[in-house]
Amino acid sequence: MNGIRLNNQNSLRITPILVGLFLVINFFEVMAYPPAVGLVGKSKNCLSCHVNNGPWKDDERTIIDIIDKKTHKSLKQPDGTFLIEAKRGEIKTVLTVIGRKGGDSEDIPYRNAWLYVDPNTIETSSLTKFAPGWNVNLPMACRIMGDHLDLYKGSDITVLPMSIRPTDAAINADLTLQVMLTKGESVKGKPKEGTIGNYFKRIVKFKVLD
Repeated sequence: MNGIRLNNQNSLRITPILVGLFLVINFFEVMAYPPAVGLVGKSKNCLSCHVNNGPWKDDERTIIDIIDKKTHKSLKQPDGTFLIEAKRGEIKTVLTVIGRKGGDSEDIPYRNAWLYVDPNTIETSSLTKFAPGWNVNLPMACRIMGDHLDLYKGSDITVLPMSIRPTDAAINADLTLQVMLTKGESVKGKPKEGTIGNYFKRIVKFKVLD
């Protein structure tokens, strides 16, 4: 598919029921990491649980990109933010691309994790912390390195599609894309032990086209 190879397919939306099931199934695991950004706690970023001590701090070699799946173009704006536009009721799919450019002299991350979250929803009781009024199927993920994308040939990356659809209730919103590049395995109940990692944050603007 035009140079894009993905390892799995995703359905359109996570309903409140599915989110509830996810939280129940993962309740004890989440409790091992109490802040759980925006889920069951009120922590505002990943650093409440995770370390920021890795060797991948340089933005020059770090890849954090959002690609329009249809046009294969980056949605990055001149100011460093990302802009995702969709007509009300339209399904739009983007690719979240995270990793390191090829030829890295340091050990590459083993696993990438990311979360799209509306900061205004973190302290609310809502089960979803995505932009209100927007349906989404994959607002968070944790993926082992090893995907391929022609735009980033020779790089060490993860790539996953995310589909969104603004409903009648959707309004424009600014979300944060929180990213962790990690290596190692966390000690259960002690997420800051056993791993190295680096934290990054990007602003993603969601705009409704009426």
